[in-house]
Amino acid sequence: MLLWIAATLLAFYLKGLCGFANTLVFNSIMNFGDSAVNISPVELLLGFPTNIIMAWRGRRKLRAKLFVPPSVMTLLGSAAGAFLLRNIDASFAKIFFGALVVSLGVEMLLRERGVKKSKGSPVAFAIVGVLSGVLSGLFGVGALLAAYMSRTTDSSDEFKANMCAVFFVGDAFRLILYAALGIITPAVLRQTLILSPFMLVGLFLGIKSCGLIDERRVRRLVVILLIISGAALIVGNL
Repeated sequence: MLLWIAATLLAFYLKGLCGFANTLVFNSIMNFGDSAVNISPVELLLGFPTNIIMAWRGRRKLRAKLFVPPSVMTLLGSAAGAFLLRNIDASFAKIFFGALVVSLGVEMLLRERGVKKSKGSPVAFAIVGVLSGVLSGLFGVGALLAAYMSRTTDSSDEFKANMCAVFFVGDAFRLILYAALGIITPAVLRQTLILSPFMLVGLFLGIKSCGLIDERRVRRLVVILLIISGAALIVGNL
């Protein structure tokens, strides 16, 4: 249980601070002590209300043009998942997207440091947006979506609000799917209930930390987490 608590506190602290990376951190820690079938539904149930909280807190920063297209692609990606996963190698796809995330992360890090000043092509943004929605919908991976949103938002508050709005849509679909498949069991609900206070504590501390950390440093941390996320995808699927 201590491992579950530690994973919850750290994952949702980062959620409150950066708006994403909770799934990556939670799953990475819990994979040392449990199986995915027990981890994923608990993380989903813990994460769903945090997306509501984060999107509501940043509701004045919500922009339909930012969160609606990725939300639609996430749903389409989820709906098309059964077909695509039968015809492509999921591990290869994750490695490919992981490499793309790392490349985008490095480019953004250089741009943050002033090495690159180009704003990029709108066409490139559109392609990344489509790919990010498909990747998030198919594999539950939000790293490329975060890269897309980081490049299209002007502040960390706008980034977090619109990211969490997209995650809310995807998580709602997954909740329905998990319930229909019987993945959400009484044991999962009990575990979620036990961990919920720790999720709220981690989220609250992360949100409060935002006011103590410079905006530029938060955005840089987001980029570093993106690079780590992409690298984890590659290493985990080699």
